[in-house]
Amino acid sequence: MNATNIKNILEAALMVSSQPLTLDKLQALFTKDAVQPDRDALRSALAELAEECNGRGVELKEVASGWRYQVRPDYADWVNRLWEEKPARYSRALMETLAIIAYRQPITRGEIEDIRGVSVSANIIRTLQEREWIKPVGHRDVPGKPELLATTKEFLDFFNLKKLSDLPTLAEIRDLDEINPDLFAEFDKTESQAQQGEADTGDDMFSRPATAAEDDPEASSATAAEETADPEVDAGDDSDDDDNKVVQFSK
Repeated sequence: MNATNIKNILEAALMVSSQPLTLDKLQALFTKDAVQPDRDALRSALAELAEECNGRGVELKEVASGWRYQVRPDYADWVNRLWEEKPARYSRALMETLAIIAYRQPITRGEIEDIRGVSVSANIIRTLQEREWIKPVGHRDVPGKPELLATTKEFLDFFNLKKLSDLPTLAEIRDLDEINPDLFAEFDKTESQAQQGEADTGDDMFSRPATAAEDDPEASSATAAEETADPEVDAGDDSDDDDNKVVQFSK
């Protein structure tokens, strides 16, 4: 089998697959052939396919679960118009919790609460598990045996990452609003300025517990009350109330 046929077979398989395909799955396509391409031949064919996507609306991308064709981010806005359903919207508390798990995993719920300085709603953990972005990976060997949480391959796939080391550095995401300006809703300016001031001192929520809630008991109660609300907010809610400010993702 020549290189062109191999490349065409891989392209066809990747086009019809609803999930990323690993090299093992791609190699399994040729098990009934007399001559099977080795992994190097498959990688070479995939590299050629990826190069042929230059200048097109789609790209061939390797993520944690394998290879897939996907729309380039530059054209996502137009493609999203094919669906009437609005993208899911998530609270800032949920996204901060997910970020802490991603950078400090494996981590317990209590340790997350120590870092954020407020309690973590059970709804937040449940939503992250339902999306298959996090999963339990064991228990901390301390009294009570608290569950250890870590991210999944589905988390990496959703955020277009191949491995955890592809995550942006902490310096790049000190302000969560700036991770991706096209995907995140605008937050209250005062909150952003307060976070920036905290970043200027060299501290952030990933390196130490927040102390604002400890200094102000009323603020702590208000923040905890806010985070016990359902983290998934109605996509049609355009309220300017600070309690309803959310993060919006579009896959």
